[in-house]
Amino acid sequence: MDAFGILLRKELNEVWRTRRAPVVLALFLVMGMAAPLLARFTPDIVTAAGSAALAAAIPTPTAADAVDQFLKLTGQLGAFVAILLAMGAVAGERDRGTAALVLTKPVGRGAFLAAKLVALALVLLAAAALAGGMTAVYTAALFEPLSVAGIAGAIGLTWLGLLVPATITFLGSVIGRSAVVAAGIGFAWVIAGGVLAALPGIGPDMPAALATQARALALGVPAATGTLAAPLAVSGLVLVVAVTTAWGAFRRQEL
Repeated sequence: MDAFGILLRKELNEVWRTRRAPVVLALFLVMGMAAPLLARFTPDIVTAAGSAALAAAIPTPTAADAVDQFLKLTGQLGAFVAILLAMGAVAGERDRGTAALVLTKPVGRGAFLAAKLVALALVLLAAAALAGGMTAVYTAALFEPLSVAGIAGAIGLTWLGLLVPATITFLGSVIGRSAVVAAGIGFAWVIAGGVLAALPGIGPDMPAALATQARALALGVPAATGTLAAPLAVSGLVLVVAVTTAWGAFRRQEL
């Protein structure tokens, strides 16, 4: 097996053995289940809390509300989890000295970084698929079935939306002095991305607009604003720049 394959297996074993992957998957499982349940029972909860008038003002829940809750949970809490997952990818190993130990063997720095990125992407893909699958199942039970192709497309865009802050955090883990610095860079990106998404001229082209496109795919309706091509292109550009910058910085570092 080549160096990349060995390192990838090591990363996947480690992320599972340290319980990071099981925790992430469990959190996304809960998000996927909670989204349709929140959509369906929010009026009942409001009524039970003694706000019948407010509950009456809430529109009758539909499958669209379940999808909205799914995208809200994975876009906010999911991004937070992705940042936590990525923040120590390189900085943690550098602080412990294990990165230098691994790289004393016939292992290239490119393979070292690539294995970590691929493992991160695979965990997030599994998490997004699990959450999206549970949302689809519960939405079918509580409202109506969603298109299989539509929910698959929404899962793919949700994964890409998670991968962007995770990769920015990964870059922070390479160039920062600690995992805390890396997390700060990741959260700064999320905040900046939210601000840019609110701008009328460029908002529909930003990575945050992937959620709008994911909603349209899941429900089989046209997107309210923008096209899918623009946020896909911008997200891809951000990923390429982040990975390239991380590689350029890491290859010059003394471990």
